[in-house]
Amino acid sequence: METLQTILEAVSSGYITPETARSKIKAMGYESVAEFAKIDHQRQGRTGFPEVIWGQDKTSEQIAQIMEVMSKHQSVIMATRVEVKIYEEIKQIMPNLRYYPIARICALGNPKSQEILGKITILTAGTSDLPVAEEAAITGELMGFPVQRLWDVGVSGVHRLLNNRHLLNEADVLIVVAGMEGALPSVVGGLANCPVIGVPTSIGYGASFGGLSALLAMLNSCAAGLGVVNIDNGFGAAILAGQILRTAARIAAKSKL
Repeated sequence: METLQTILEAVSSGYITPETARSKIKAMGYESVAEFAKIDHQRQGRTGFPEVIWGQDKTSEQIAQIMEVMSKHQSVIMATRVEVKIYEEIKQIMPNLRYYPIARICALGNPKSQEILGKITILTAGTSDLPVAEEAAITGELMGFPVQRLWDVGVSGVHRLLNNRHLLNEADVLIVVAGMEGALPSVVGGLANCPVIGVPTSIGYGASFGGLSALLAMLNSCAAGLGVVNIDNGFGAAILAGQILRTAARIAAKSKL
């Protein structure tokens, strides 16, 4: 692996351009935490949002150590899928830690509001989809985006959705969370004039196969402009929504040059 000194010498000698050096340096920076983790400090520069801790199956001591290293480099530190018992143990070490119980997210620090214009609007088919939807909502807010929530508007009472049609019309990007047969993203996709991200959940009776039925229904949707993330992946949906808004802002900025 190239060292920073090697890259700087290559720029100085004219062997590579500063732009090439910048791309190489972006790929370099990580820091080891004991023997169990390597923190990617360059991720925010590459993707617009810093590395996030997957909390499930990690011990409270491991999460606390990772957060301690991250706090030296990041304004917002976030861990997903953290159970309340683990949160309470981490909070003994880090008193400023916040917990979002429905989303099962721990966080330190406060996000800066995005200069990018745009709002993430999140819908659920039912109340049982809330843990996944709140994971998306809290992630979006920790990225600094405004988030609009609309819960329990599934197709079994589609008038609930249609009575809120104005929220679809005002949306910049939509995240639609649904279990059972996963029909809601298709309906929304046929009404919305913006990108729609479907999130299948593992909610449903036996033939839903832990969310597989909803996933396949969304993948087979005839509604144009509908993308789909993996089962229960509210976090991934929010990151994708943020990338869509950032890309739109970047294109708009270029058009003004």
